[in-house]
Amino acid sequence: MSRDFAKKGRAPAKRNGSNSGGQTPAWLWFIAGLVLGAFAASYYFIKNPVEAPAPKEEPKPKVIENKTPKPRFDFYKLLQESETIVPASEATSEEKPAQQEAGIEYLIQVGSFPKAEDADKLRAQLILLNLDAGIEKVEIRKGEIWHRVVVGPFDNQNALTSARSQLVKNEYNALVLKRAKAK
Repeated sequence: MSRDFAKKGRAPAKRNGSNSGGQTPAWLWFIAGLVLGAFAASYYFIKNPVEAPAPKEEPKPKVIENKTPKPRFDFYKLLQESETIVPASEATSEEKPAQQEAGIEYLIQVGSFPKAEDADKLRAQLILLNLDAGIEKVEIRKGEIWHRVVVGPFDNQNALTSARSQLVKNEYNALVLKRAKAK
């Protein structure tokens, strides 16, 4: 014979939604246990401080003499021989006019980059400062091309000095170059 379980009466489920019985929730006991444990641990470490062990003295390593010779650098001498000192500014007075060297022009090199994009960015910044900036391609070694950002050329010392002071005022490092005029 078959039974019908669908019509069997069920007992209502107990609900513990409210704390009407005076019971303390479990999460409150958990928090209280953590606080009490932290207090006990801190009290223990205050009464029994941990001392750090003394550092062990390591034996000094033996110094092994290096038999390789020290490298020689000749570029110091080469740079001193090719150095051209350009005065930062020459005093001009009405009594003594500035000497103009025939066939000589001055440039201010502001930067040198292997990538043309970097040089073009700096050139654009200098143009915004109202300086006559340009880019020169220079081959340093075989096949290695650098892009120099230069301001100028300048024929007289006054224009060179004013351009250089404007670069310094805007925190650009500059190098003054002296070369023969391009014809």
